Amino acid sequence: MATCALCGNQVTPVSRVLGACARCICANPLAARQLAAKAHAAARRPFQLPPAPPRTRDGLACTQCANRCRIGPGQVGYCGVRRHDGQHLSGSDAQAAAVAWYHDPLPTNCVADWVCAASTAAGYPRFTDTRGPELGYTNLAVFYEACSFDCLFCQNWHYRDHSRTGPRHSATELAGAVDARTRCICFFGGDPACQLEHALEAARLARQRHANRILRICWETNGSMSRPGLTQMAEISLETGGCIKFDLKAWDEPLHFALCGVSNRRTLANFEYLASYIPRRPDPPPLVASTLLVPGYVDVDQVAKIAAFIAKLDANIPYALLAFHPAFLMDDLPTTSRRQAQECLAAATAAGLKRVRIGNPHLLT
Repeated sequence: MATCALCGNQVTPVSRVLGACARCICANPLAARQLAAKAHAAARRPFQLPPAPPRTRDGLACTQCANRCRIGPGQVGYCGVRRHDGQHLSGSDAQAAAVAWYHDPLPTNCVADWVCAASTAAGYPRFTDTRGPELGYTNLAVFYEACSFDCLFCQNWHYRDHSRTGPRHSATELAGAVDARTRCICFFGGDPACQLEHALEAARLARQRHANRILRICWETNGSMSRPGLTQMAEISLETGGCIKFDLKAWDEPLHFALCGVSNRRTLANFEYLASYIPRRPDPPPLVASTLLVPGYVDVDQVAKIAAFIAKLDANIPYALLAFHPAFLMDDLPTTSRRQAQECLAAATAAGLKRVRIGNPHLLT
């Protein structure tokens, strides 16, 4: 049991980093925002990242993601990779990005593995030449070491060590990692949203070097990128048989700000925009959604709202519910319970979705 700083009630569970329950965060957004701002500033300070998206009056505007930072001379953007070098913005272009990669044997534990061409007959024979898992082949997993969000429960929080300083690689280097056994490339992180120019160029080069063969391009993202960037992502995924996987972290904006440091308005608008692409290639599905079930914060109420939103767009959009494991600054929360997962699964189905599953049931308690 913990005491919520806003209502004074003892509630289970409440994370110490926020100090407030989900109900109060949504009901009292101004007070909750102050608590959340302090939490995110503290979370970012050890990594020398700005506490909030910079709004320097005479700074240069970055339009790569929803944060729309105005970065002054010598400053870095919220993501940590975009910087004002005195004359223009640099970082995250095709020449240099904070990125790492590895070959992941197929089938892999991708959020979309249950509906994608790498693991099923979806898209056969155009996007896969098997009717099951592509055994013996690999996914080139590309991890961008920067993010436009600041999730307090981040499972991969260590990437922050390289956002501002660390190895940088060109799109040409990355494209060179594709070999004869590579069947797909998945850009994730962190998030590719704030280094999208690099990812798009790497995908273009890889396809150019390996033309006339199966090479799907996929993305896992928080959905905060610019609309022109998203359009390019969508087109390349449609052409290659890949998909775009959106992590819909919460529905209510005050809760999303508390958990992730920024708004989710762009994410929801971009998801709705992408749904219009589905009729162009329904199989394999070009759009997939997931939600991490954070105990005490992302529960049946949030999942029901997200599922209703998805169902209005297309009831066949696959939706994966993921078990939470204690991590980063929310390591005092419990693992998602089997009961919570089943209740959320029922809520998503009741909202009208036809393709819902619990993505990692082995983590449930």
